[in-house]
Amino acid sequence: MIVAGQDRVPAAAGLAPALSAARARRGLIALLVALAAVSWWWTSERMSGMDEGPWTGLGSLGWFAGVWVVMMAAMMFPSVAPTVALYSRMSRQRSPLSPLLFTAGYLLVWAAVGVLAFVLAALGGRLLGDVLDWDRAGRWVAGATLVAAAVYELTPLKDRCLAKCRSPLGFLLGSWRDGPGGAVRMGAGHGAWCAGCCWALMASLFALGLMSLGWMAFIAALIAAEKTLPWRRIATYGTAAILLCLGVLLLAAPSAIPGLAIHGGDGMQQMQPMQQMQPMQQMGR
Repeated sequence: MIVAGQDRVPAAAGLAPALSAARARRGLIALLVALAAVSWWWTSERMSGMDEGPWTGLGSLGWFAGVWVVMMAAMMFPSVAPTVALYSRMSRQRSPLSPLLFTAGYLLVWAAVGVLAFVLAALGGRLLGDVLDWDRAGRWVAGATLVAAAVYELTPLKDRCLAKCRSPLGFLLGSWRDGPGGAVRMGAGHGAWCAGCCWALMASLFALGLMSLGWMAFIAALIAAEKTLPWRRIATYGTAAILLCLGVLLLAAPSAIPGLAIHGGDGMQQMQPMQQMQPMQQMGR
């Protein structure tokens, strides 16, 4: 059951009810932020030295699934925390397990997305072999992925999914389920809308370097900006412009992108002369 009264406000109120709930549920918000911080630390330890740039190898399914779930906790918990707080505030069941079950359902959806990405990568590897190597089609596919992600930012589907994320009260009122099972189902439902909103940004992470903590933080910041900043259109169009610029640079001048790891092929050929010039300059001094 949903508590009557102050929580029954129009869905058009956007983020205001969720932010109000976040202020009222500071302990829950602190817990989710702490879990995100621990996930960032664990991810940085696990991924240290593993960044191989675009289309980094994913390893085994078990290893990747574990890392992926922790990555999603690190990237998504800060932006989903107000929605979890709003769910907790609206529920008559004050059990501390309810918001955690909601969060678990949310993570289950993202775990499924990760498994799907792994399967697609494995099938692609079997069918295409080493086509995605940087010195073959990898650079061009990565650039095209970023451009496609920029275009998706401006589509009606993206707009609808983002609206669900930015107006969590409307989602909760329209899909309310009681009990522990209902909490998991509602969390999964919200996760599905979130995946619809953010899948292209996640594809961009694969195209830039999945095992890069820097690119992971960059994509997480774009997601948080779209979901929480009051200037929705500015955030969306700004994200599209950033992705488009990165895609064009990746196609035309990848060495101009700071923090991009390039292994093999043209990338190494561009990097090696600069590395060779440094000792010569030092000798000239």
